[in-house]
Amino acid sequence: MIKIIADTTCVLPSSLCQKLDITIMPQIIIFGDQSYRDDTELDTATFLKKLRASTDLPKTAAPSPSLYLPVYQKILDDGDEALVICPSSDVSGTYRSAIVAAQEFDSNRIHVTDTRLMAGGLGSMVLMASQWAQEGLKSSEIIDKIESWRKREKMYFVVDTLEYLAKGGRIGGARALMGSLLQVKPILTMVEGTNAQVETQRTKRRALARLKELVIEQCPPSDSAHLCVVQSDAEETAHTLADELGTALGIEKIPVYQQCASIVVHIGPGVLSASFYRDTPQKG
Repeated sequence: MIKIIADTTCVLPSSLCQKLDITIMPQIIIFGDQSYRDDTELDTATFLKKLRASTDLPKTAAPSPSLYLPVYQKILDDGDEALVICPSSDVSGTYRSAIVAAQEFDSNRIHVTDTRLMAGGLGSMVLMASQWAQEGLKSSEIIDKIESWRKREKMYFVVDTLEYLAKGGRIGGARALMGSLLQVKPILTMVEGTNAQVETQRTKRRALARLKELVIEQCPPSDSAHLCVVQSDAEETAHTLADELGTALGIEKIPVYQQCASIVVHIGPGVLSASFYRDTPQKG
């Protein structure tokens, strides 16, 4: 049996992961000389309070290789295979940690893949991989499907400010928006694992309206698109966006996930994103 391992950057609710027997590894949040797991030691409300009160931007760290070791060991002892589905290695050290831990075992039953994805798109990929495993696909077949499907993923997100992306070094292709344009409300995306600018609007209301237009224009109108909305400290607006997208695209239920703390460190609170999969690979 193939056991799926992911981490908190996939933003899936812990209850859902437990139901599907998906193991979730924590990211680490560091405030000064104190570190916290973002799965069990720091809830969202407490994290946001500490973030807003902190004079310095907290740091993040990937789960250490030592956290993977007992998980791998149990899977191997049970005669199963491990498939680790990692966020983009361009912005996270999770892939490297999972690889380093796997090298401690002389086994061909541990597989680690870099999806080049984050947040909602990554969560949908984890769910698809879990389903493929339940259907009896081999690990090599699932990895091939992940590689194919990741090229079809599209994510748009709106941030309140570029300050967090800039301070955290995650601004990527949106760097041109800095300086005098700091107050604009950009619409961003990810291209091959790094942030990139799509366009800008003068207000967040206009940015969200444009985000909705882009999703409606490009997202296939079916459940196979795996459309989801992810929010940080913007739950009401996120559910409104999901309802409006669902009505426009004829999709009955669009899940709304809460952004994980380790991503909020780098993008800030008040962020909304929508992720989906196109029918064919995207060209940019």
